[in-house]
Amino acid sequence: MAGWPVYEVTPRGCDARRRAIYLHGGAYINEIAPQHWQLIAHVAAETATRITVPIYPLAPLATAAEVVPAVTDLAVELLDGGGGTPPSLIGDSAGGGMALAVAVHLRDRGLPAPARTLLISPWLDITLTDPRVALLEDRDPWLAVAGARCAGDLYRGDLSADHPHVSPLLADLTGLNPITLFSGTRDIVNADARQLAARAAAAGVELEFHEAPEMVHVYPLLPIPEGRTARATICAALRS
Repeated sequence: MAGWPVYEVTPRGCDARRRAIYLHGGAYINEIAPQHWQLIAHVAAETATRITVPIYPLAPLATAAEVVPAVTDLAVELLDGGGGTPPSLIGDSAGGGMALAVAVHLRDRGLPAPARTLLISPWLDITLTDPRVALLEDRDPWLAVAGARCAGDLYRGDLSADHPHVSPLLADLTGLNPITLFSGTRDIVNADARQLAARAAAAGVELEFHEAPEMVHVYPLLPIPEGRTARATICAALRS
């Protein structure tokens, strides 16, 4: 698709009853990792879902102005080939920001919304200017604001930092379908998650917020009890 490799992961031994697109994290500058594939395979097997995984080009070789419309086109292609049932969108970290940006772009183009958007520790505002971010950074063992801002600038290219393709938190959320949101409290982008919960409520969007105390970035991908609980919740949300 658009010159990108695209993989499909299907459950073995049964027919896939659902479709989803998974957008991996990595600050828009890192490739998909084994932990992403493990989560994708688990969700596909547990929910009888065919999961499409685009290996999108990384910044600065490609920017949001190219990537978000191309993933939106992929969602439309799956809709056209899936009997009229919209796929769900799943994304972690930067991929979570991309997933919400695609949901907003689908709405803006007058196209069917994703069945559900599942966001795992999403990075939704590349500016990281929420006052809580500085407080969270002292307790976050993984992410740093300076490096994230640099990566975000590479990804936005010529777009403004508040453009909905790169900071969908700042977009009008009206009309979006249900969102399931996961965030740990030792994560700088927990500030984004809390803002999204508030903005979704104000826009009348159904949002189920799973905030895990003392958990780090993308904890649902980790081999820990809290991660297993989150993965079970992701599967339940897809089945609903």
